[in-house]
Amino acid sequence: MPEMTKSPEIAHELALLLTAPELPLREAALSAFRRQLGRLQSHVQLRFEKEGLNGLQAARLHSRLMDELVSALLAYTLKSVPQDARSRLAVAATGGYGRATLAPFSDIDLLFLYAGPPSRALDQAVQFMLYFLWDLGLKVGHATRSVSECLSEAKGDVTIRTSLLDARCLAGDRPLFAEFQTAFRADCALEGPSEYITAKQAERDARHKRFGDTPFMVEPNVKEGRGGLRDLQTLYWLARYVFNTFAMSELVGKEAPGGGILTETEARACKRAWEYLWTVRFHLHYVAGRAEERLTFDLQPVVGARMGYTRHGRQDGVERFMRHYFLMVREVARVTAVFEPALIRAALGPPAIAAETDKALISEGFVLADGQILFAPGHDPATDPTSIFRILIEARDRKLELHPLARRALIRSAHLGAELRGNKDAAALFMNLLCGSHEAGHDPECNSALWMGILNESGILGRFLPDWRRIVGQMQFDTYHVYTVDVHTVQCIRNLNTIEAGSLKEIAPIASDLIGQIQSRRALYMAMVMHDIAKGRGGDHSVLGAELALTVCPTLGLSAEETEMVSWLVLHHLLLSQTAFSRDIDDPKTILDLADTIQSPERLRLLLILTVADIRAVSPKVWNGWKATLLRELYARVAEVLEGGLSTTERDTRIARVKDVVSELLADWAPAERDDFLSLGYPSYWLGFDPESIERHARMIRDARARHAPLTVQTEPLPARAVTEVVVYTADHAGLFSRIAGALAIAGASIVDARIHTLTDGMALDTFWIQDAMGGPFDTPHRLARLATLIEQALSGRLRLASEIRKATKSVVPARMRAMHVPPRVVVDNRASNRHTVIEVNGRDRPGLLHDVTAAISEEGLQIASAHVTTYGVRAVDVFYVKDVFGMKVENERKLYQLRQALLAALTPTAEDPPPTAKRPAA
Repeated sequence: MPEMTKSPEIAHELALLLTAPELPLREAALSAFRRQLGRLQSHVQLRFEKEGLNGLQAARLHSRLMDELVSALLAYTLKSVPQDARSRLAVAATGGYGRATLAPFSDIDLLFLYAGPPSRALDQAVQFMLYFLWDLGLKVGHATRSVSECLSEAKGDVTIRTSLLDARCLAGDRPLFAEFQTAFRADCALEGPSEYITAKQAERDARHKRFGDTPFMVEPNVKEGRGGLRDLQTLYWLARYVFNTFAMSELVGKEAPGGGILTETEARACKRAWEYLWTVRFHLHYVAGRAEERLTFDLQPVVGARMGYTRHGRQDGVERFMRHYFLMVREVARVTAVFEPALIRAALGPPAIAAETDKALISEGFVLADGQILFAPGHDPATDPTSIFRILIEARDRKLELHPLARRALIRSAHLGAELRGNKDAAALFMNLLCGSHEAGHDPECNSALWMGILNESGILGRFLPDWRRIVGQMQFDTYHVYTVDVHTVQCIRNLNTIEAGSLKEIAPIASDLIGQIQSRRALYMAMVMHDIAKGRGGDHSVLGAELALTVCPTLGLSAEETEMVSWLVLHHLLLSQTAFSRDIDDPKTILDLADTIQSPERLRLLLILTVADIRAVSPKVWNGWKATLLRELYARVAEVLEGGLSTTERDTRIARVKDVVSELLADWAPAERDDFLSLGYPSYWLGFDPESIERHARMIRDARARHAPLTVQTEPLPARAVTEVVVYTADHAGLFSRIAGALAIAGASIVDARIHTLTDGMALDTFWIQDAMGGPFDTPHRLARLATLIEQALSGRLRLASEIRKATKSVVPARMRAMHVPPRVVVDNRASNRHTVIEVNGRDRPGLLHDVTAAISEEGLQIASAHVTTYGVRAVDVFYVKDVFGMKVENERKLYQLRQALLAALTPTAEDPPPTAKRPAA
């Protein structure tokens, strides 16, 4: 451990100042103190960054040097302020500073402890010190109390009691502080530990709800998040309160307080996590230049690089750093689950075994205590490793909670999971936990996600399924996924449970209806476990996962048929979402290709349910009504083909049916007027909209013609789909699509889909479906009015699109998101459609991206038939169906090369230059 010595010059100036014959004026003293503060802060940073101190050592050094500064300030204060002989004053550090650890930009918490009646001189001294510290630029938490006030306040507020638990005298009347400590410890002993333990647990639970119940949030709070520093501090406070210990190592061994609550390995894990988290926190403060506690995306690469994480194989340094971080905080969560039950048992006595425990439960090796299930005395999991699964099944079937001592036993027995591999009984028990037993009738309240979460957090699941262990703490450095891969998978299973329980009927009605029709339920649940298990290995995780499924599933007792189904589902688990959100589902070839891949209604049902559960588990904001609508429509069209109904190739029949319905809706029109409208659209138009939308278009067109309006913009919020439909009717001309897209970007709209139609009379009928920044429809009148105005200004040339889009980009994109690098990518596919060339562009999302890309497509002389826009966090995936000026696919290699280069340029505008604008945007 590097030696923690102070730099000699740090305190030298203040020592001269305090021993000078004449006391310097306040301004001169303030300058001297300010210089010392700067020197000590620089000294700590230098020792941390250049000389190898870890974060905990640096925090202690920082605290020690700050002690000297505060002590010197008290000495200067007492010389500067008239003293009252009756006043006794001690200055103590409390809170984190009281624990002798101080982060670079943290507050310093001070207690001004006095005896006797408060005097004017005492107030002057306290105010002098506080204003001095504030003028130094320090953030100070403070309280001025007598001994009796401290005791009284501590009884009524657990936060104050905790703060005083760590109180440490810095300077002043030390005998007075000793009196306080003696009285405070006596009061704590008199109060007993029960109330304090309960209060700290409730405080921690509330904090976890605020900052994330899982340790695996991809932008974690190092201090307040689950498994963070505050959780470790809570363990320390509990041990300090109950046993008056100062370190976790004091709780190791049979002779230790509580009879050996921790093993030596667990105590070392606490120390390792304490040092690691403090190191992360120090880097975080220095990088941010403030008291930043959240590891946001923009800070993660910098902190990871400073800590020495570099690229290894296919894994980036930042991903290696975050995985190590997640494994460390998981260790904290596990130690917490081991420590607290043992502490409570030592402090309050062992739990009372319920007399009403039935014989069947006892024969299984379990008992009840406080209405919760735990291992019976003498029935340690080591004697029967399968009991780690059986206790969870008993808890599920009897609707019991696990006793904290049972969780402690599971964590300490995690290594037994490896012994259960290949054990047929253990495999059957695991599948029972995952899917529910036949006896339970697949009770939706079985909540298999709960048990999978317990197995994951205890470490058993990673030992039982070695491939699972590789995804624990595995993150993807993007803004799309909010959980690590293992926690995301457990969330997927939870969504399956919720669908089965019927709780998502309004949000996902089709999946909720289909879940009762499936025949391959075990395969569905196992596919959910396996669908992302190959992430982080390089290559296509769907392909690798499908291969793993062929090996893993038989070991868990799945039949050959079930294994094949699991492998197929894992291989194709992204198929429906990629098609629905990135392809033209009105194109017959899209549906036929999909049906050819899926081949059976059962596979389609399973795939839809899996897709819904997967998307909803990515983050709370990803699923919306628009995605639900697209998946529902795609499912219906593929199911129609698979069930031998109306073939998607019978276009004329379908168009005729649509026109018949539209004719009925326009029954109030004159026949000639109705026939004229029905002659306007090409086949793609009649297949691209439902009859009700076409009716709206018809009435808008008739009204525009009657008014001789050069431009008509119609907006229609569709709350059920979580979008607003924007229809623009005007003369078709160069620049139309791109300019409209630019205007919508400036309005703050996110385009999720678009259909571009040129009618037989040369007029354009372009339809955009948009959402606001929160993923909902534009529906307030003033926003809709502004949107229509911006479109009119953009088409008339009165709006400077490039500069306005650039302003929008600066104001909309948060700084923490700018760290995300999305390599631009262009894919041209001439096989996905019989009539169009399909262009897929991948790039960093930003306001105006669609405007820039469509401008580039138009400059290459291509016409866009439809656009499909999807965002995954900051990554945009936009797909365009295009034709050349002759209405043909683009197949000339030279032309395709030029197109790719133009699109890559549009995807990567320079920071100095404005985004490219179209010379001749697509119609």
